[in-house]
Amino acid sequence: MVRVTHWIYSLSFIGLVVSGIGILLAHPRFYWGETGALGTPSVLDLPLPFMLGGPSGWGRYLHFLSAWVCVLTGMVYVASGLVMGHFQKEFVPASGELTWKSVSRQMWSHLRLKRPVAEDALRYNLLQRLSYLGVVVVLLPAMLWTGMAMSPAVVSVFPFFVTVLGGQQTARTLHFFVAILLVLFFLVHIAMVCLAGFKSRVGAMITGKSAGGKEPL
Repeated sequence: MVRVTHWIYSLSFIGLVVSGIGILLAHPRFYWGETGALGTPSVLDLPLPFMLGGPSGWGRYLHFLSAWVCVLTGMVYVASGLVMGHFQKEFVPASGELTWKSVSRQMWSHLRLKRPVAEDALRYNLLQRLSYLGVVVVLLPAMLWTGMAMSPAVVSVFPFFVTVLGGQQTARTLHFFVAILLVLFFLVHIAMVCLAGFKSRVGAMITGKSAGGKEPL
């Protein structure tokens, strides 16, 4: 279930990023509050060319489709993870493991781009646990909430999605920054897979077996 949801989510995430860029190019400015448009004060102007009337149409369609694939896949993943104890076993740090010394040592090891040993494929280290836990518990729910807050159909029935945030433009701005964090996580994830051995790690996520015949996470 972890492997199946991983690949479905990966495809939907790529669709979200590509379509998100298309939407962003249609209006690369961000505002705070309920309203925002050309000629009104903005909180962030990206140095990107405006493409008004450009790719936003297809971008919104693909974004909407990819988002629902992502949400439904995420629901299956979370439900199976709770039932099978995957989160408690693999994501939550063990008692006494979460110390500054442990975190700093593993951060230094990652910054040096040190190649992990084969046994590391069978378990998550502390930084991986904290990263995946943060993505699943904080970043993805934040993306879902801010996405719902930007949907007129959703907020017409559940207005609290947007009122809690203070407006649809606030939701759009927060949505962008959370997306940046997710893209950074994705890039670091790919970099670590390449460092550890792209062919063996990807093969393990497809077949469920590592190069040594053992079952990885």
